[in-house]
Amino acid sequence: MDVAKLSFYPFLTQAAAHVAQMDSSIDDIITSKAYGMPRSRARSRVIQSITGAIEKDDNKPDVAELLSYPIARILVSCIDDALLTRRYALAEAKFANTRMQKEDDSDTLLEIGADFNINATIADKGFQIHFTDYIRGAAGMRALNWKLVNRRLKSGFVNITKEEYTRLLQEGIRVRIFNSLPLAVPEGFCLALEEYIVEIKTCQEHRKKELGEEGFGEMEPGSFPPCIKHLLASAQGGVNLAHSARFALTSFLLNIELSADQIIQLFGVSPDFNEEMTRYQVEHIAGGTGTSYKPPSCSTMITYGNCMGKDVLCREIGHPLNYYRKKKKIAASEADSIAVQRQSSTADEQQSAASESPSTADKQQSAASEPPIYCKKAYLK
Repeated sequence: MDVAKLSFYPFLTQAAAHVAQMDSSIDDIITSKAYGMPRSRARSRVIQSITGAIEKDDNKPDVAELLSYPIARILVSCIDDALLTRRYALAEAKFANTRMQKEDDSDTLLEIGADFNINATIADKGFQIHFTDYIRGAAGMRALNWKLVNRRLKSGFVNITKEEYTRLLQEGIRVRIFNSLPLAVPEGFCLALEEYIVEIKTCQEHRKKELGEEGFGEMEPGSFPPCIKHLLASAQGGVNLAHSARFALTSFLLNIELSADQIIQLFGVSPDFNEEMTRYQVEHIAGGTGTSYKPPSCSTMITYGNCMGKDVLCREIGHPLNYYRKKKKIAASEADSIAVQRQSSTADEQQSAASESPSTADKQQSAASEPPIYCKKAYLK
């Protein structure tokens, strides 16, 4: 592949070899002003993985695009946050899939597959791969249509469409990127990239606040039982949940009055996300067919391996919803105590708070609610 093609697929072994053979050292790429463009693009890749999806940038030369990938991996490694790593790996994999879907050269797709030890051949209306490669690639897929039993097997081979083939490659890309992070990065590299790291961390914190405020409305995620917190973190981190886990999480959120749209948005970061199928399942659980569902009891959660991180309160509770209700009461009682303490604050503190001009307070509130400009997509183009 030439540089232009490698810039589309920078996760390939061939791309890494090409970067390694370049005249400039990694120190130059991290610190030299001459490489400001790939560093800027690397920052964009990581921030876009937090705020939405990585987007194509036609304004960057092929070499800058290619180099931005290893720099982005260094940025993610310096931050070393599990949630960011999962989001980044998934975003890069999905970005690659959009490229592969538009790929007219089937040989290129076969070459990418070979890099992941998937030996495919071109077949009618798509590709043909051995069932062992299919099982390995589809291991993380939860949808029933990916089960081998639902596929036609002929002489040990499975026929799949181009879309299905690139989806298998997407999963391979995601796993490769995720498993390779964090890198062992010298402290000096992280210091040199500190400006970008601060921006990325700021965007990540802002995104977390958005999920807390808009994703749950007036709900209290801090009162969720440990099992639901675990499933929620997994879903937001791009983990494919088993059917029983998805049902437990969805039914719980519906019963505390989240909307179907909010829950669908939550599952949007799943590697195997299908909006139409997800909407059908969520609305079915919500009672779209006449029967609404309650979340499973604690004993059922244990049976299906979805009981995680039991705490002291769990010992007194037999159902996730009862845990939530009791924890909210405890939280409300603690809030009342804090309110009493605040009322006993000194007059000087009250006067200081009252002296602040409304315009200043409004500006601070507006600044707190608005994402920094470098978190906005328009800035990242």
